[in-house]
Amino acid sequence: MNEKHLYSFECDCGRMGALYGLFIATESEVTDAVGKNAYFGEVLGKHSEVYGTIEESYITKIEVSPLTLKELEDKFGDTLSGYNPLEYLSGEDE
Repeated sequence: MNEKHLYSFECDCGRMGALYGLFIATESEVTDAVGKNAYFGEVLGKHSEVYGTIEESYITKIEVSPLTLKELEDKFGDTLSGYNPLEYLSGEDE
């Protein structure tokens, strides 16, 4: 069984700003995403073109009880807030 966990995402984009998010995923989904390219588009303003390789340091597991995780997933789905990097992986790596 590949159980799900709560993760935070933080990516510093230099002087343009930063991307943050809270999302639910399995460990294998997160592990598979590390090292892959993601394209976020113009999320930090016109002509920002935010893209890059997902690094392990961008993603942190947050420990919560299984009940809390289930309640969050039932209420919000996989993306609780902000950006879920798994949703922005470019297909070129596959």
